[in-house]
Amino acid sequence: MNRHGFSWLDIAVALAPENLLLLGIVAILAVEILAPKPRGALVVAFSALALATVAALVLWAGGVVAEPFPGEFTVEPGASLAKAVVLALTLPVLLLARDEFPQSGPFHVLLLSSLYGVCLMLSADSFLTLFLGLEMLSLPVYVLVLLAFRRPESLEAALKYLVLGGAATATFLLGVSLLYGGTGTMSLAAFTVALSVHDPMATAAVVLVLVAFFLKAAVVPFHAWAPDAYEGATVPVTAYMAVVVKAGVLLAVLRLFGEAPLPGPIVDLVAVLPLLSIVWGNLAAMRQKSFRRMIAYSSIAHAGYLFYALLGDGPGRYEAVVFYVVAYGLMNLLAFAALPRTADDAARDHLDRFRGMFHRNPFGATMLGIAMLSLAGIPPLPGFVAKFLIFKNVMAAGYTTYAVLGLVGSYLGIYFYLRVIQLMFMSPAEGPAEPRTAVRRAVGTCIVCLVPALLLALFPGAVIGRG
Repeated sequence: MNRHGFSWLDIAVALAPENLLLLGIVAILAVEILAPKPRGALVVAFSALALATVAALVLWAGGVVAEPFPGEFTVEPGASLAKAVVLALTLPVLLLARDEFPQSGPFHVLLLSSLYGVCLMLSADSFLTLFLGLEMLSLPVYVLVLLAFRRPESLEAALKYLVLGGAATATFLLGVSLLYGGTGTMSLAAFTVALSVHDPMATAAVVLVLVAFFLKAAVVPFHAWAPDAYEGATVPVTAYMAVVVKAGVLLAVLRLFGEAPLPGPIVDLVAVLPLLSIVWGNLAAMRQKSFRRMIAYSSIAHAGYLFYALLGDGPGRYEAVVFYVVAYGLMNLLAFAALPRTADDAARDHLDRFRGMFHRNPFGATMLGIAMLSLAGIPPLPGFVAKFLIFKNVMAAGYTTYAVLGLVGSYLGIYFYLRVIQLMFMSPAEGPAEPRTAVRRAVGTCIVCLVPALLLALFPGAVIGRG
């Protein structure tokens, strides 16, 4: 396929993942407006998402390189694989939403709209497209936090997320304006140029853009929104924020930095704040009594690991981040799928609810245990391989001290993951057994997450080096 001189059919094929998501949004809205009793939103959303995932994989496997909108939007294998990863990780989220949003048109429209923003970011060639994608990703999530209002805290959580998200947007635009003022272009290439020049304005622009992404990814000290938002949202929305939003942001950062080497001041920023995230996230998670709040602090630590990948050399960054996103995403989704079922959202989330879970629901406890061990980085699970790739690349780039400090910080996380396992397997049974219907529903979602995770652990080469 040629890069220029496209027909409308060529453009439609290059934009197939985005077009299929858009088609799903339009179809759900049409049903909501026209049908007397709207139904089938889940089926339409799942179908559109599955087809979009397949389309992205086909574009990647075919090595399609195209510029439907020159200077603004590019399709290439790396971007197509990143889209496929993010879209595929959202499929279990829809399965998780069957109980809480079975026929909710607004939920599925907002979810697909947010994913459309992710796809825009991952193919962006200019800061204009990147900004549009970032906002399309974020705005629906602010509403999703409130959509199934289950707790009084949800309102405060959504407001805090909105305010700090707005601060991230303002910081991003300020950095872009400085870049534009210095280079006269909105191209993402201006960012890599700014990385290579020793100019105070260029350095300030890079720092501001990076800080904006730190805010979006909840890196310390810009993490205050995450624990409240994760705890206040429903389980499928929390899973979406913890996995898909974080994956989209980190893959967009990867596109922004490319393979450009980091200058000295930026190295310190990329190393120190993510290191603080690793340490503080793991320490704060130890004190939590809410599972979702614990996962929020865990995700803060994992954001630190992912940003650490930027310290590695250019070619190694892509495979390390993509592998980590897949392994981390699948294990988080497995953990959410295996959560105990109860009508009381707060009770379901409390760690005391996990006591003796193995006696009430052996399958769910086993799945949750596997997820906790993988997130802790215990071999031979995929979480271990993911962390190994990150720290191997950091050491290969010559930042041995930062790598050792990051490894030491990662050991802190083992405690709170093992605490969940101890509660489930080493505590006496408390409460009645879980309803069989709820357990059967969870089995399918757990298998969807577990099988690819095990394949990833057995055949890591399926992801490594395939970008």
